[in-house]
This record gives sequence, C-alpha cells and structure tokens, in this order.
Amino acid sequence: MKVAWIEEWLPGLSQFKSYDKAWLGDDLRASLSVVAVALPVAIAYAELTGVSAIVGLYSCVLPMLVYAFMGTSRQLIVGPDTATCAVIAAVVTPLAAGDAVKHWQLVITMTAMTGVWCLIASKFKLGVFADFLSGPILLGLLNGVSITIIVGQFFKVFGITYNQPYLIEQIWEAPAQLVNIHWQTLLVSALTIGIYLSCKKLRPTWPAAMLAIIIASLFVWLGDFQSIGVGVVGMVDGGLPVFQAPEFDIGLSRELVMPALNLAMVSFVSMMLTARSFAAKNGYDIDADKEFRALGMINIASAFSQGFVVSGTSSRTAVNDANGGKTQLVSIISAVIIAIVAVVAYQPLQFIPVAALGVVLIVASISLIDLKGIWGLRKRDKDAFYLSSITFIAVLVIGVIPGITLAVLLGLFQFLRIVMRPTDQVLGIDTKGTVRSLGKSGKAKSIPGLVIYRFNSPLTYFNAAHFKRRLLHKVAEAGSNDVKYVIIDAVASFTHLDLTVMAMINDIQAILKKRGIRLVLAGHKRRLKQWCDLGGVKVGEDGIRIRADMYLAIKMSGCYQEAVNEGYIPEVKKDKLSEERENVQAEV
Repeated sequence: MKVAWIEEWLPGLSQFKSYDKAWLGDDLRASLSVVAVALPVAIAYAELTGVSAIVGLYSCVLPMLVYAFMGTSRQLIVGPDTATCAVIAAVVTPLAAGDAVKHWQLVITMTAMTGVWCLIASKFKLGVFADFLSGPILLGLLNGVSITIIVGQFFKVFGITYNQPYLIEQIWEAPAQLVNIHWQTLLVSALTIGIYLSCKKLRPTWPAAMLAIIIASLFVWLGDFQSIGVGVVGMVDGGLPVFQAPEFDIGLSRELVMPALNLAMVSFVSMMLTARSFAAKNGYDIDADKEFRALGMINIASAFSQGFVVSGTSSRTAVNDANGGKTQLVSIISAVIIAIVAVVAYQPLQFIPVAALGVVLIVASISLIDLKGIWGLRKRDKDAFYLSSITFIAVLVIGVIPGITLAVLLGLFQFLRIVMRPTDQVLGIDTKGTVRSLGKSGKAKSIPGLVIYRFNSPLTYFNAAHFKRRLLHKVAEAGSNDVKYVIIDAVASFTHLDLTVMAMINDIQAILKKRGIRLVLAGHKRRLKQWCDLGGVKVGEDGIRIRADMYLAIKMSGCYQEAVNEGYIPEVKKDKLSEERENVQAEV
C-alpha cells in the first residue's frame, strides 16, 4: 500500500531506488552545466517579469526540488520560461500601476492560481490537454511571444525609455527614440554580445551567457558606469525567502483568474512537448496526469518561496541531456547550488547591467523563433499553417494574453470541427478479400445491393444530424432502389451512450425501412443492444439488426453470398476475433 502511494505521488523517488553509482559523474557534470545556464537566465527572466533579480533564483530552487520527486521525466529541468514570464508581465504590469510591492504580490498570487488550476486539471485527469493546443498553434504562439520580447528588450539594450505598452506602438515609436540612444549603455550591450558570440565560437562548451554577464558586470563596476546612467540591477535583498501573504484589493485577484488558466494551459502543453521529446529519445514514457500535478505543485512551491510561474524549460533540459544527465539528481544538485548563491553569494548580483540581461533575453528569444517552421506547414498541412499564422499574428497585433486566449479557442474550434464534421467512407472489398474504403484507385469494389458506411468520429448529439445527412446521401448515391442493406461500422462511432444519437438511429431505421432497406450495426453487439433498449429502438426482424463485427455483418447479408457466387468479389477474409467467435459457436 505504501509503495503504491509512493509510486503514485512521488514517481521520481522510484528513480533513486534503482540509482546506478556509475551515473553520478554524468549527473554532476550535467548539474554544473545546468546551473551555468540557469543562473543568468533566471535573473534575466526576473527582470522581464518586473521583480527583483533574487526572485528569479527563488523561482528555481524549491520548484526544482519538488519536481525531482513528483515528476515522471528523468531529464526535464523546470524553472522560469520565456513565454510564462512574458505572460505574467503582460497581465500584472497594468494592474500594479507602477507599485513595485503590489506588482510582486500580484505575481505571487498569479503563480499560486496557476498551480491550483493545474492541480484541478490533474484531479479530473485532464492530461489529455497535452494534445489540445496542437504543435502548430504553440509554434505560432512562441514565435509571437519571442518577437514581442525582442522588441521590448531592444529599448533596454539601447538605453532608451519608452512609454508604449503594445508591440505595434513600440515599433512605431522606435525610429523617433533612436535619437535618445544612451551610448554608454549601448557599449555595455555590444561588449556583452561580443563576449557571448566569441565564447560560442571559440569555446562552445563554456557557459557563454554567464561569462558574458560576469565580464559586463565587472566592466560596469570597474568603470563606474552606473554613475553616468548605465542601469544595473541594484541592491538585492538575498537570504532565505520569507513567506508573506499578499495584501491588496481582492478585486484585483479576479483579473488574474482567467489569465492564470490560460497560463496553466500553455505551460503544460509546452512542458509536455519538451518532456515527451526527451523521454522518447531516452526510451521511457511520461504520465501526463502526473505531470499536470507536478506542474501545479512546483508553481505552488514557487509562490510559497516568493517566486513566479515556472514550467519545463527546453534549453536547460537540452543542456542536461547533452551533458549526459541520467536522473533528476541533476535538478537536486542544481537547486542546492542556486540556493547557495541566493542565500550567501547574492551581493555581486547588484552590479549586473540591465542591458546585459536584455541581451541574454534577446538571444534566448531568437533561439525560439522558427518562422521557417510556420511557412513549412503551408505545403504539408494548410489547416495547421492557418492556425499557426493566425496565432502568431494575433500575439503581435492584439497582445500576448489575447493571443493566448485566441490560441486556446482555436484549439477548441479545431477539435470541434474535427468531431462535428469528420471524414467518412463507404467501404468495399479488394482483390484479396480485405474490407477497405472505396476510392479512385479502383482497388476495392462495392458489393451490389450493400452500402458499408464508416463515420470517423464518436457519435454525439452535436454531430448526429450531420451523420444522418451523410449516411442518407451515401445511400442515395448508391441508388436507393438498388440498395437492400446498409451496414454501419459501430466500432468507429458508437463509443458512448447518447439518447439523441439513438433517436437519430431510430429515425434512419424508419426512413430506410420505408425504402425496403435493412439497417445493420456492426460491432459492440451487447453494448448496442442495451443502448437500443434504453433509447426505445427496435432490434431484430422488425428493427435494426446488430452483428458482432463487420465480417459477420457482411457475410450474413444476402447480397454478399450472391456476389461471391457470381465471382464479382472474393470471399472476405476472416479476422481472428470472428474465427474465435465461430469456433465457440461450433463447440456449443
């Protein structure tokens, strides 16, 4: 009982039970590499979110420890993420109205709300939402968010003050603001970029972002650039985080509820894409519902430690995997090192130039831009191309939060369109006796007098009328006067009881009966009989005939044997299920 509870709630703990000591060297090396990337990025994302630099470190420590025990991925590294920080800033900044304390408290509250939404989703087994926001929609979203961040950080890199909150207005204002460039700040930015690019080229295994920020900070400190207007992080209150309950008008929290829900959705989908890709690479599986719960707990842990929203991070996870990280011990070691910096060695953080952090954010955002990926969808899947493009343009034009909301709605509409108007086929028999869809290739023939219909979606009340129209249309195409039997593949479409669907089937049966056509449902025999009884649908000689599977339904129609005898079609191959049923009947 205890073991089952641990496996359910602390799946990561089972990794450590079977830990191989030979992995320790790889995990230590991967931990140092992750810290080298995570430290500067966490500080930069804190700047993006609008909170103190130390908060970025707080947002790493406890969430990384919690995920190490509650997550199902062995490689995933959690922490501040580009998209989540951009969303928080877009929501909180106008609500805080320049009040730094209120800004921080709103950030903590939104983080806690995001965690609660994730826990609720996990409770109701909504891990399927990992597939809800499709890859193309997320691709458009990340491209839009990345460009929004780049434009926003552009002003900090040039030392320019701007007043416009939206992307289009910022771009419009940029040319006029270029006359106000602060050249000393631009010098620091150029130095940071130069060091970063040189390190990447000459020493690609070194932590380029950390090295660039350290040298830029020393340059500003030794040259006393702060006194001539170069912006720095400023005084940092490090040490252990002290929990403080937010104190502000509760009415403001209502403004955070829906954005927190959107953020939970986007964070989860992004996290699952990363976790699944590295799990597939390393040969194991991910539990979506447990990941939803883990995401909720790490965000509640972040809020408790006065941090902001965190998610799975693709860049740090890639660093972990590239350096041979085998287990979540990497997260534990990394969290301990970052905690030491946050509690003991935080004083040097005050000299970090804001422009250098802007450079790091721009570099991180550029790595997420994949406009070629959006354009590449045009030839492979036009619907995916349109969804991705609309999301991308929406984020740029109407903002991050409305863009995310639109992305969620697009995902919902895409799902509803597929379910409400799915593909369908009329089936026939090919030269090998296999049941397959009729097509232009002519590889399959229809059985004279018989229409075999497949509807590729679960039948429910909102697509029942469409199903009825499509079926009667296919019967009319086959020639109603010539059709004697209509077989419906029930396995594909009758997945749950819906009384509206049963009433619709009853209507189809009445219409076909008047034309002298028998209606047959193939598959789910026992279940369909129960549903027909509940729905008041007649079964048997005077009503619908129900067969155990497609093979039996075809074989027991008079049209089939006649077509076989005349040599028009070969005999249908038996599937294993049908053979087993016939053997049982023979024994009886």
